[in-house]
Amino acid sequence: MGSPAASGSPYTTALTNVTVAQVLLRYLALEGVHKVFGIPGGGLLNLLVELKNQRETFDYIICRHETGAAYIADGYYRATGKLGVVIVTSGPGATNALTGVVNADTDGSAILAITGEVAESGFGKGPLQEGVDSGLDVNLVYKSAVVYSAEITDQSECQTLFEQALRDALSLPPRAAHISLPSNVPAEIVPSIALPLSPDNYRARPGGIQRDRVRLAMSQFLATRRPLLFLGAGCREALRDEETLAALTRFVKRYAIPVMTTPDSKGVFPEQHALSLRVYGFCSCLWPQEYMQQSNPAYDGLMVIGTSLKGLSSNNFNAILTPAGPFIQVDLDQHAIGRAFPISLGIVGEAGACIRELDALSPQFPPDQPAVESRLNAIAAIKNTTPFQHPNQYESDATPIQPAALVRVLQETLPPDAIILLDAGNCVSWGIHYFEVSPPQQIHSSLAMGPMGFAVGAVVGAKIGRPDRTCLALVGDGAFMMHGAEVSTAAAHGAGAIWVVLQDNDLHMVSQGENFFFPDPTVWPKVYSLGAPDLAKLAEGLGADAYTIGSPAELAALMPQVIAKADADRKPQVIVAQIDTSALSPYFYPPIPPKP
Repeated sequence: MGSPAASGSPYTTALTNVTVAQVLLRYLALEGVHKVFGIPGGGLLNLLVELKNQRETFDYIICRHETGAAYIADGYYRATGKLGVVIVTSGPGATNALTGVVNADTDGSAILAITGEVAESGFGKGPLQEGVDSGLDVNLVYKSAVVYSAEITDQSECQTLFEQALRDALSLPPRAAHISLPSNVPAEIVPSIALPLSPDNYRARPGGIQRDRVRLAMSQFLATRRPLLFLGAGCREALRDEETLAALTRFVKRYAIPVMTTPDSKGVFPEQHALSLRVYGFCSCLWPQEYMQQSNPAYDGLMVIGTSLKGLSSNNFNAILTPAGPFIQVDLDQHAIGRAFPISLGIVGEAGACIRELDALSPQFPPDQPAVESRLNAIAAIKNTTPFQHPNQYESDATPIQPAALVRVLQETLPPDAIILLDAGNCVSWGIHYFEVSPPQQIHSSLAMGPMGFAVGAVVGAKIGRPDRTCLALVGDGAFMMHGAEVSTAAAHGAGAIWVVLQDNDLHMVSQGENFFFPDPTVWPKVYSLGAPDLAKLAEGLGADAYTIGSPAELAALMPQVIAKADADRKPQVIVAQIDTSALSPYFYPPIPPKP
């Protein structure tokens, strides 16, 4: 890879006569990337040669569809915290990947998408799959959709643009970035380049907080009688750190402050903890509303960290969220503060720094012990009630299987460090409402864009990234048919991912929703039928072990075998669950209105 030259910097190594492709892969290696996902094509001509030459360092995992490749890269990032990289060809390759890349961007996953392009000598002449000067400007499409996009047209700009893409993708919050590479550019020679020795030499992440305002927030928040802490997805990255999670746990325990999370941050605070009220917002647990509804004493203080309080996080801006006292919002993005609700105090800063500062300041704010005891008793009384809208469905052993009961069995049989991925559709509502998740277990959804098929692909990336963990996707049959071909990707690469497919032979979220808002029960259950495909045979044909179950008892008996085969045999496992189609999704449970 070129020859070394004298360097005048202690932070770089100087190389001469390296190609743009070699520079790109050097940067990926610096970021700890050794697996990339995608589908090759002519627009990647010269980059593919270098990937072939460095195949002992980089595993280019060939997927079955470019959107699926982006979902797989997203799942890889979520499971590992490492940059997910998607490499696809020009034209339809680039546009197919777009949905998955945009989903990663809006959900806060660090993704770098590299799309090929025709050689510059053909620009404007209309070669096959041209995406610059023949009606399709791929760079402009991505520029309007993700945090950063650039086209590299010459070796002289490759370093600047590569580094900027990595800075933006691996920022806080993490995002998706895109690089377009005309096929001739990866082979261009860079005469001389000073390559950094570490990512620290070209990027940094925010990690500070307005300490004086945190102190002010403490004085206001801790003076309330019924405070509540609300954590958003902006806390997920921070709470991966065990010390930061321990600081948060100490803080809330000292003052008996209950914790709830947004749906997309479910599980970042242990839901088995005595102070956890689980999820508020879309498909809420019942406990947060009960805490906010009680009037003796009244709910009078809210601290929000790491969420802009969009519709799904706030139950469509339900006024119940507004306390009788201070409303404090902490976010790294100043534009998010006060956008959805009037607040009493806004603090700009990184979530982890805020949490650690709250813990550090605690000795200066002695707890009101009688108030602490009173809150502990009130929270315990709430948690003696069911968190579920329909506990009878959760406890059911009936056939066909209740989706809530299916979640119960998964809860009982999955390892405590499992990684759970929820697809879009009714499956995400049952998963959010009925799972109880505590670290090291993780649960991930895609509630910003909500694309069908996300978890179908993402579970493959999660298992490739964490082969030591059980990785399971809860998906609908419609989504499974969209991207189920990625089961073949898992089989080809020895990834023992597990899919649990809710089979109702319908796009049930839509038909249920239409019947809920525009009742016509004789028609809606029929108009979106999927044709009753044999999903178990489909899965077997793609290389999986497949099973069909219709009761909780069957699932409970099957799960130990499925987990063992996924791990020991490294073979994908697909469970087709025949569910009760009359069970109403938690999407359609009415939100509890605020009391007068």
